[in-house]
Amino acid sequence: MTVVVVGSGHNALVAACYLARAGHRVEVLERDEVLGGAVSTVERFPGHLVDRGSSAHIMVRHTGIIEELELAGFGLRYIDCDPWGFTPSGPDGGAPIVFHRDLDRTCASIATACGARDAAAYRHFVEVWGPRSARVMRAFGGSPTPGRLLRSFWGLDARAGGSALSREFLQTGDALLDSYFDDERLKASLAWFGAQSGPPMSEPGTAPMVGFAALMHTVPPGRAVGGSGALSAALVARLRADGGAVSAGDAVTALERTGGGWRVRTASGRNLHADTVIAGTHVLTTLDLLREGGYDPAVLDDWQRRIRVGPGIGMVVRLATRSLPAYPGSSTEESAHGLQLLVSDRRQLRRAHGAALAGDLPPRPVVLAMSFSALDPTIAAPGEHQLSLWAQWHPYHLADGTDWAQHADHEADRIVAEVDSYAPGFADSVLRRHVQTPVDLEREMGLRGGNVMHVEMSLDHMMLWRPLPELSGQRVPDAPGLYLTGASTHPGGGVSGASGRSAAQLVLRDQRRKRFRLLRRR
Repeated sequence: MTVVVVGSGHNALVAACYLARAGHRVEVLERDEVLGGAVSTVERFPGHLVDRGSSAHIMVRHTGIIEELELAGFGLRYIDCDPWGFTPSGPDGGAPIVFHRDLDRTCASIATACGARDAAAYRHFVEVWGPRSARVMRAFGGSPTPGRLLRSFWGLDARAGGSALSREFLQTGDALLDSYFDDERLKASLAWFGAQSGPPMSEPGTAPMVGFAALMHTVPPGRAVGGSGALSAALVARLRADGGAVSAGDAVTALERTGGGWRVRTASGRNLHADTVIAGTHVLTTLDLLREGGYDPAVLDDWQRRIRVGPGIGMVVRLATRSLPAYPGSSTEESAHGLQLLVSDRRQLRRAHGAALAGDLPPRPVVLAMSFSALDPTIAAPGEHQLSLWAQWHPYHLADGTDWAQHADHEADRIVAEVDSYAPGFADSVLRRHVQTPVDLEREMGLRGGNVMHVEMSLDHMMLWRPLPELSGQRVPDAPGLYLTGASTHPGGGVSGASGRSAAQLVLRDQRRKRFRLLRRR
């Protein structure tokens, strides 16, 4: 079987690796000169290896994919982010909240910062939502059919009844936090962690996004040595070792169904024949390619209208600095190794999200700071550090009709100043910076609308509704041999690789069924 994989995002590469390992002829086609999509790293400043998209790898370490593909043998190595989370002192002072991998140490920190009751509540939260989040990860491991989803969650403690359990999952993240905790700074920290999935914690169905924090005490976020792109580099090396090919700098321009297979046209003029195509691009990009190949335009128009990209999620400022942020009352060993959750009140999150819905810049940026040069000095120039400042929510389309180029530097200044408000003197340590607005994220990595999750991660766009019910099986109706993968598909955005493995499993299962039917005819 000949397989063409469109795009070299990490899910696409995962699918390619599984199929090449199974003995199939696989070629990956990538429009960019840099492989890996949003899981890639480049030299932005002299001596600095800077991530283009993701930085902390959370979900992929819970999937087993790294072990199944033996990626350690192809150079991939992770360092645990421990502590995995840190919230500095609030405006009224007080101790920081430090989320260690060790639950006892975390509860001790919460007791000091928030009180004994919240420390006990957090322990209970982990006991309850740890098993639940493990089942969520199990649900992420395959196609989201109703039966498979039911089996994934079967066996959870439901002594209060199935309706009570389902309500717990379908409630808002804010409601979950209010039911457990008293301290607003603790609630804001966990709400900001949950909001990394995209939606605000006021939306129904966001409780599991908060609950996922419980799994960080099992396996914390990991930092790939050499940068986020080390994962993609290991996948490419694995693919090539199994005979697969990767072609960079040649965009696919059309996908056309011909006879029993597919014709894949590229910008350089190549016309490739494939028995199977796996599209790892944004789903709207894939639909554009099908349009160029003659697929029914009325159907495509309907799908494109119904897929909700959303207003955009955020922007990033990448920095080279003289030093790490110095948060009062904290050591860098506590603050610099994980996710620095720079928020003390959920009202800041709500105001930022409301502004984005209206097409306005946030009244006050909400920032997640990551300083992984503290864990891996190889990514920074000697004597320097490197930070990524992710800020939510920043709209792709600005209501006043102005261009993002007019706002990029000023907004970057505000984001740096927000860190400085928690770590005085930080702004003076900045040497160089690279700003990625929502428009830049789309232009560089094909993230339509600046949405790093491809399409909204709201309840109606998750599981068996992602990106639409008729496309949720990672197949396209009336397009046999075409499979979908990437953040546009279940389980959504973030670094997991689960969609890529599921796509490969579908291809291999369909091939087995095809061979079985041929044998029966004989």
